[in-house]
Amino acid sequence: MPSGFFETPALREKAPELLELLELLELLRLLQTLELLPLLPYILDMVPDFVFRPVEEADLAGLKGVAASITDGMTSLPLEDNALEDRIHHSQRSFDHRIKKAGGDHYLFVLQEWATGQIAGTSGIIARVGGFDPFYTYEVRKERFSHLPLGIDREMDVLHLKLDHKGPSEVCSLCLKPVFRRAGLGQLLSLARFLFMAAFPQRFDDRVIAELRGFTDEKGLSPFWESVGRHFFSQSFAEADFLSGIGQKDFIRDLMPRYPIYPALLPLVAQAVIGKVHRDAEPALRILLHQGFHLSNEVDIFDAGPLVIANRPEIRAIREAREGRLTQIRPVSTEAIFLVCHGALKFRACLAPVESPDPDTVVINARTAERLGADIGSRIIWLKLPGSGFRVPNSGSEVDPTSKSR
Repeated sequence: MPSGFFETPALREKAPELLELLELLELLRLLQTLELLPLLPYILDMVPDFVFRPVEEADLAGLKGVAASITDGMTSLPLEDNALEDRIHHSQRSFDHRIKKAGGDHYLFVLQEWATGQIAGTSGIIARVGGFDPFYTYEVRKERFSHLPLGIDREMDVLHLKLDHKGPSEVCSLCLKPVFRRAGLGQLLSLARFLFMAAFPQRFDDRVIAELRGFTDEKGLSPFWESVGRHFFSQSFAEADFLSGIGQKDFIRDLMPRYPIYPALLPLVAQAVIGKVHRDAEPALRILLHQGFHLSNEVDIFDAGPLVIANRPEIRAIREAREGRLTQIRPVSTEAIFLVCHGALKFRACLAPVESPDPDTVVINARTAERLGADIGSRIIWLKLPGSGFRVPNSGSEVDPTSKSR
């Protein structure tokens, strides 16, 4: 900085503010160099400006970026253009207003950064698993083996192949790109889809499951697959998982062992991972357990990852969500942050402050209305997020709600 820069009275008076601005610019440059700029809202304890919405055709490149960020792949988000295009088109058909009950619909949502348009993550819902393509799991049953003359009486876990042609709804495809995982967005991705279920309960089964990725080692190998599946399929875990993910399940029917599997006969390393979650899926599991899901007695047939289940009306986010009609769009006085959504098929959700003058009405600011695509009379559903710690941006950050949405 030039010598004597602050010598003029006007600049000398503003010196502390200018120094703070320079420090902030230096922080921004550092974050940009380290590719950590998306963490700025988290660092400043402000509300991350992201919108959760249904996937669109223009999101293909963004989806591919999310899929590429998954270290060991994801069955419901395969890294292949044609498969991802099929996912997008299937999701778009699923939002048809004529659908009145749970079927084979697959709702895929993306989380988009408002300022840049970047796709930060995904999550989805399958209205009903099974149907034409059966839903396969291993059911873990306790079986007793006893012989009284020898004083032997013991229980043993046994894996039984289970097919379901009319299964429950499934929440799936939850993925947040690594650079965004510290910005408090995992909750938004996971819980916003429950608000969609709360808005349209007739589209889903009364039971909801989630299959979580099973354990893989540092080489990306699944000990369970190497001990069981590989002997029957002659494929890598990734290849078999990919085929299953794009709906080609005939090979499972033809090649999967038809008889029960006794884990006690498997290598110890395979026994140890039955029902064990992948390290990257541990945060998702914690959120689901907090929402009222519980571990079931079923595991994935490929990697033995756990399956959790809940009754839809008893899921915490659905049970605690509030609903009202939008009566005013103006600055709100509260600093509390909620997960707020526009309860329409053009579904939108974001983190924002909300006022509710009475049980049936709601007030949001212009910034939130723009992100939700909401107008006076819109159906608004909101959920309190305890302990978020986010601050509300000042009123100067609000924008004209009639401006074009990104």
